[in-house]
Amino acid sequence: MKLMNYEDSHFSDQQLLRDLEGELSTHDEKLFRAHLDLCWKCRARRQELENAIADFVRVYEREFHTKLPPVDDPRALLRTQLAQLSTTAANRSSSWFAFPRRFGWALAVATCGLMALGFFLAGVRRQSQSRSHVLVSVPDSRLTPGAALLASRQAVCAEPNTRNKVVPVALQRKVFEEYGIAGAEPRAYEVDYLVTPALGGADDIHNLWPHSYSATVWNAQVKDALEDRLREMVCGGNLDLTEAQREIAENWIAAYKKYFHTDRPLPE
Repeated sequence: MKLMNYEDSHFSDQQLLRDLEGELSTHDEKLFRAHLDLCWKCRARRQELENAIADFVRVYEREFHTKLPPVDDPRALLRTQLAQLSTTAANRSSSWFAFPRRFGWALAVATCGLMALGFFLAGVRRQSQSRSHVLVSVPDSRLTPGAALLASRQAVCAEPNTRNKVVPVALQRKVFEEYGIAGAEPRAYEVDYLVTPALGGADDIHNLWPHSYSATVWNAQVKDALEDRLREMVCGGNLDLTEAQREIAENWIAAYKKYFHTDRPLPE
């Protein structure tokens, strides 16, 4: 993607969406961040797009997804209708010669209906997966802005346990409810700390979000690797603790690209 290189221009929605999806290269990411720091219009539009996507996913998960008919239902309806047509034709011997034509029309209409429904369901699912990618890759900044304790580097690095604390089940349920996916499979997500406790993150619902294990390449395991890298740098004196907290809270995918020098997650 070619980014503009003059001050009076603004990013297109497509460019802003690519940033939200974590698809910018390291070079474009730097140009993008430099422009956003100076351009309030692009920052505001990016936030509008992020909020709109998050709202769409929540509405879909809460209202629409549960109302979709099972895939087998149209087939069962077709079988019932064909059986009824067969019975009617058998009982009307005086018009038996008209049955093949009626049957053909019914079959054609039902087949077209099934095909249309199939395309519709596939489109909805693809759209849902595409939008969900944003939700499960990065948190909604309105719900999870991040929260950190006033901790010093010495205090953070003196803590021997670098793993995230276990989030109580009741709090996990609350996080899923806030994100509009109360019916989601809990084992498919990690209720993740945006700012890990290993970097002074707080035990606060504003620091938690449902992070998918597999719905995107930017999954919970990839973020774990970033958390370890940042802690090593902080405790090694190569990175300021406050800076590490800020970068992981603002855009952890951009921080991963920066500190691992790659545009894609590295193999585990």
